[in-house]
Amino acid sequence: MSSIQILILIACYFALLLLISHFTGKTDSNKDFFKAGKQSPWYVVAFGMVGASLSGVTFISVPGWIDGSQFSYLQVVIGYFFGYFVVAFVLMPIYYRLNVTSIYEYLNTRFGVVSHKTGAFFFFISRVLGAAFRLFLVAIVLQQFVFDDLKVCFEFTVVISILLIWIYTNRGGIKTIVWTDTLQTLFMIIAVCLSIILINKELGWSFSEFLNSEEFTHYNKVIFTDNFLAKNYFIKSFLGGLFITICMTGLDQDMMQKNLTCKSLKDAQKNMLSFSFVLVIVTVLFMMLGALLFIYARKNNIIIPLMDGAPKTDLLFPEIALNSGLGLTLSITFMLGLIAAAYSSADSALTSLTTSFCVDFLNIKNKRDNEQKQIRKRTHIAMSGLLIVVIIIFKHVLDRNVIDSLLTAAGYTYGPLLGLFAYGIFTKHYIKDKYVWIVTLISFLITACIGNIPAEHLGGYVVGYELLPINGLITFIGLRCIRQKNEDPIQQEHS
Repeated sequence: MSSIQILILIACYFALLLLISHFTGKTDSNKDFFKAGKQSPWYVVAFGMVGASLSGVTFISVPGWIDGSQFSYLQVVIGYFFGYFVVAFVLMPIYYRLNVTSIYEYLNTRFGVVSHKTGAFFFFISRVLGAAFRLFLVAIVLQQFVFDDLKVCFEFTVVISILLIWIYTNRGGIKTIVWTDTLQTLFMIIAVCLSIILINKELGWSFSEFLNSEEFTHYNKVIFTDNFLAKNYFIKSFLGGLFITICMTGLDQDMMQKNLTCKSLKDAQKNMLSFSFVLVIVTVLFMMLGALLFIYARKNNIIIPLMDGAPKTDLLFPEIALNSGLGLTLSITFMLGLIAAAYSSADSALTSLTTSFCVDFLNIKNKRDNEQKQIRKRTHIAMSGLLIVVIIIFKHVLDRNVIDSLLTAAGYTYGPLLGLFAYGIFTKHYIKDKYVWIVTLISFLITACIGNIPAEHLGGYVVGYELLPINGLITFIGLRCIRQKNEDPIQQEHS
């Protein structure tokens, strides 16, 4: 598939998103931008959230990770599944009862202004890094397989990608995203299913023959319980996945903003539970695709593409789809899936960052109506610029598999959120709100030190995704240390 053909495909796809944006963004109101008027059908939200959760990281990085990790990622995904039940039945009722626009308003109600700002700050850092990770992965694929041939620099690729997202989310915000994410999820699922079918056909296998092949047995080990010291030990991966879901979905404005557009709590819970089942199934399909890609590459002597002189397994899927001669159908399928993956995560991230910054830091609710829209639009532009800068920085500093980097970063940035919400929900104590930022900073620094202890200093124990609950626990203990002795909330407010 030539670079020009890919550009035409991107243009057509973008035109479709603009058409959806035209119909969903007619009112251009803050109510629709932030909450979609609370009229979103739960099943539409559920289906669209699959694409937003998977994103370009799953589409590219999970298949590329299989050679080194086999199916160990499924241990994390099982943890995800149980985490969604916690989100549905513990966190969602709180958000709906308080009728929040930003979920971090709960911290203001429970503890005070400093806790509110601190929680929003950690979300802001988490989501900027998360969105940048996802967009970086898609940008390097577009760069390597499209824009390098056209002599276009990486920085220009990033700017254009963000600009396109800004254009179609500028008016409708979350109302537009609820519907565009549905379309994008559909394209992603079609892409992975067709890729599996077409590559199996090229290998002369049926799907069942692939699953029963000797080659597949080299990749399909799921449960790892032989070495507790290893990063992929089952209990460590499961608990890491559980807490990652609680934090990266339940305590994340990006993911929860979609849920808050449902008509009622009951609808939002139906959305969350149905979404959890579909997500597990689709993730398994991506891992099967990863095994198939490495089998095909070895049978056909396909070399893993290089990036900055080193093999980059994240680029194997695009290399096979676009350059291995498997036909235009696979190339088009891959590109549609990749574009869908890119936009489904980035558009909601841009909107949630705008929402959180406006509500949590700029106090937009206290402004006059005519000022609110101006503030929102300026913030939307500023968030776009910030993402561009961070993605470009990643090109020069990121050297690991992207999904591994994303989940590791979550352990540092979401831990304080986990501690804050857990203390608020599971205790009745008040705290000295003005010291909260100190507690979360100390927790972050201690966790960073733990995460960087060499394995040989811990008897060979490799610290993995359990960093997230450890971080949350340290924050929880720190909040206990600044407990307000006088439990009167009115006096607490003035402490």
